[in-house]
Amino acid sequence: MLPFAYQVKSTTVHSLGAIEGLRRGTFSPDMTPPPETFAALKVRTAETLSALEKIEPAEIDSFIGRDMSFVRGEHRLDFTAENFLLSFSQPNFYFHAATTYGILRWKGVQIGKRDFTGRLRLKR
Repeated sequence: MLPFAYQVKSTTVHSLGAIEGLRRGTFSPDMTPPPETFAALKVRTAETLSALEKIEPAEIDSFIGRDMSFVRGEHRLDFTAENFLLSFSQPNFYFHAATTYGILRWKGVQIGKRDFTGRLRLKR
C-alpha cells in the first residue's frame, strides 16, 4: 500500500484533477511527489475544495458526450467524459479516500463509519 500522503494526494487528483483533465480532453497520472507534511496536505485539500466549489454545474454538463482519454506513456484509454468520471475517476477517488480513512483508523484516529459517509440527505 502506498503511504498516507499519496492516498490524500490521489483524492485531489481524482476530483479536481479529473475536472482539469476533462477541460483538456486528456488525463494523465500525477507523478509528482505528494506533499511532505500534514499541514501541506491540508493546504492541498483546502485548495482543491475551493477550486471545486467554483465550478459551475453548467460547465460539468457541457462535458457530456465529449471525448476524453486517459494517457500514461504509450498507453491510452478512450472514454466519453461521463464514462471517464463514473468508471475511472470516481472509483479511484473512493478507493483512495477509503484507504486514507483506513490508514487513519489503523493509526488510532477515533473516527467511525459516519465520519466517512457524512451527513444523510434525508427527504424533508
